[in-house]
Amino acid sequence: MSTSQSGNYGRRKHYIPLESNPEVFTELIHTLGVSSSLSFQDVYSLDDPDLLSLVPRPVFGLVLIFPAMEDYDKVLEEDKKTRPNAYTGKGEDEPVIWFEQTIGNACGLYGLLHCICNGQARQYLKPDSTISNLLKICVPLDPTERALALEASEKVEYAHAHAGKSGHTAAPDPKDDVEHHYVAFVTSNTGNGDVYEMDGMKQGPLKTDVTLKEGEDLLTEAGRNLIKAFIEREQGRSIGFSLMALVKT
Repeated sequence: MSTSQSGNYGRRKHYIPLESNPEVFTELIHTLGVSSSLSFQDVYSLDDPDLLSLVPRPVFGLVLIFPAMEDYDKVLEEDKKTRPNAYTGKGEDEPVIWFEQTIGNACGLYGLLHCICNGQARQYLKPDSTISNLLKICVPLDPTERALALEASEKVEYAHAHAGKSGHTAAPDPKDDVEHHYVAFVTSNTGNGDVYEMDGMKQGPLKTDVTLKEGEDLLTEAGRNLIKAFIEREQGRSIGFSLMALVKT
């Protein structure tokens, strides 16, 4: 999503949009320093048991991709009305690590980061890797400082630029308007099973009403119902959703 209408520090940087391709996302997380035992996989159905069985388990995070142009600004404005005070959390006690999106056309990157920086996936970050070092810097910072730290990371920018050019379709210009937006769903870092919607364009992380029980993951019934509800809510504005899961393979 271009998000040029939404401000967020004037969009000092723009990245090449990531293709919604699990191979591209997997390549990028491995470059950033996530263990090769984690990868992104397509989720082809939320109802068909046979298609669901193709997804390795457990699922540590979900990235939902959907068309979102002008109409999505209305969603963001409604979020500001509902939550007029922007999120200010920081430090090790945060239930989730959230990044405000201040880089244009990088919503895929933010969705990916939200998946690998939260829940059980954090256990699979290699020591002294790009992502581990970024987290060391970012965790103590408030959202504004955290956003600036991400913008300043040349290693993340380089890795993203390479991934942005590695898809199956021609890479658009970084400042082109793009139609799709990426939102992540992750579990809390506290281990209590709380599920959060993570959208870098919104006021902060959004705690959902879903809490996973022991042995459940984001593609068990409660998690699937959450995604279905999101899709049903957005279908009045757009069609053409896709879903990727961060899994252990």
